[in-house]
Amino acid sequence: QVQLVESGGGLVQAGGSLRPSCAASEGIISGHPIGWFRQAPGKERESVAVISGSGSRTDYGDSLKGRCAISRDNAKNTVYLQLNKLKPEDTGIYYCATERYPGIQLKTGPSGYDDWGQGTQVTVSS
Repeated sequence: QVQLVESGGGLVQAGGSLRPSCAASEGIISGHPIGWFRQAPGKERESVAVISGSGSRTDYGDSLKGRCAISRDNAKNTVYLQLNKLKPEDTGIYYCATERYPGIQLKTGPSGYDDWGQGTQVTVSS
């Protein structure tokens, strides 16, 4: 089982940028899809971005599409999420997760992922 640790969240003003990271403290994520998801207070967890095990395929959720980019460095066992032009409604806990037994299709929803990190808080002030 992979242990994931998120970092790089924080407090930023509207219009600013952050670059959370997702690192595997135990296990190897190379070859496994990684997803970034977020949960705002009182709302369901939603997909932000997912990336295939090789990094050749990505998919973005509607909420941050055009304002974020997911990438991975398998040599560093780390996945990154570049967040740009942040808005107050982007505030929430951002989680990364990995799929243990990936198939051909790149899964986009939270239910398709098995091992989760503890999350990193992103707060955007107006």
